[in-house]
Amino acid sequence: MKDYSTIIQSVSTEKSSRAQEKNRYTFVVAKDATKIDVKHAVKTIFGADVESVRTMLIPQKARLVKGNRLYIKRPVFKKAIVKLKGKTTIDPNKISSAKKPKK
Repeated sequence: MKDYSTIIQSVSTEKSSRAQEKNRYTFVVAKDATKIDVKHAVKTIFGADVESVRTMLIPQKARLVKGNRLYIKRPVFKKAIVKLKGKTTIDPNKISSAKKPKK
């Protein structure tokens, strides 16, 4: 799997922002990405050494919008929590600019 297609986007929630203080960064990754693929992608894109990678599949979620008229289903996606070695920090919001180098 290519490094630039492994990481789709970074997750920015209150919980993930608190985890960044402990060098843990959360990303939405491709469904078929393995832990090794995610580790190589972070090393290639950000140049940081990875200590551990935890992956999880987030299940489909359904909710009602506009009363009972519209029923929306969120698709299943895969999330990865990456812990960096030492006191290394990265800027996960720059993932879109680091993606797809110009030809």
